[in-house]
Amino acid sequence: MSQRTVISNGSLSATIDSDGAQLVSLAKGGEEYLWQGDPKWWDRSAPVLFPVVGAPGSEVQRSVAGESRIPKHGFARDFEHRIVEVTTAGDAVTYEFSDSPSTREIYPYAFTLRMTYAITGPSTLSQTFRVENTGSEPMPFSVGGHPAFNVPVPGTDGETFEDYELHFAEPWTASSPKVVEGGLLSYADPFPVVENSDTVRINRSRFDFDTIVLRDVPSNTVTLQGMKSGRGVQVDFPGFDFIGIWSAQPDAPFIALEPWTGHAATDTDDDVLEHRDNITILEPGKMDERSFSITLL
Repeated sequence: MSQRTVISNGSLSATIDSDGAQLVSLAKGGEEYLWQGDPKWWDRSAPVLFPVVGAPGSEVQRSVAGESRIPKHGFARDFEHRIVEVTTAGDAVTYEFSDSPSTREIYPYAFTLRMTYAITGPSTLSQTFRVENTGSEPMPFSVGGHPAFNVPVPGTDGETFEDYELHFAEPWTASSPKVVEGGLLSYADPFPVVENSDTVRINRSRFDFDTIVLRDVPSNTVTLQGMKSGRGVQVDFPGFDFIGIWSAQPDAPFIALEPWTGHAATDTDDDVLEHRDNITILEPGKMDERSFSITLL
């Protein structure tokens, strides 16, 4: 049975569910910043993505260890994770999820995934993925976060979805591949996102192609912020080459900011896991650790 754990520093609190090790609340001063999973649009809040991010590209994938049948965004979000530690101060919790006969039917690798949530500043929560290859074959995988945030932020009377902007560390120019049939990414006809600017104004048409996928974001940081209130979130994601920015159409009141180490299969990929763009190959006995942080503004 799933168990919810609250970590806090007094003003900032986070609630994590052992079912999927999913962040289900992130609040400051009594205001809830995290999307609460209304099934009208999307019934999750911030699922953990492992061992792939995005669509797998084919029902059956090949790999060195054999056939895989990994669903979209992997399967870590669908299993119970064991609590291994809660700090004495009550400001961090760590979960563990390892391979089993059930996981090896869809992903033939031995692994241990540890997820740590820690309050690291007055308004900052960090989320750390620690992946260990406990098997005998090199293991292909990606990890990613999928936190979605209420837009507008509660308590910002008079603001609307269109009053929000994305801010980057410096002016830059970037385009995004399109999400096409089957959830695949296509680089054949990318759409422009930002043109020599450090700001992108949010509107519904930004999500006409489902998800904005950006690579090599300046300083690996992005801020979602209301123009009137100044309220929002900053996500810092060193070690993650991509960020996905998504909202459910036509009118979902949230935006997800998703740090990824890889992304969905492309429409030109074959069905070999090791061939996916930016896939991480982890040698037997080795460990890979990545963290991103969310700061509430």
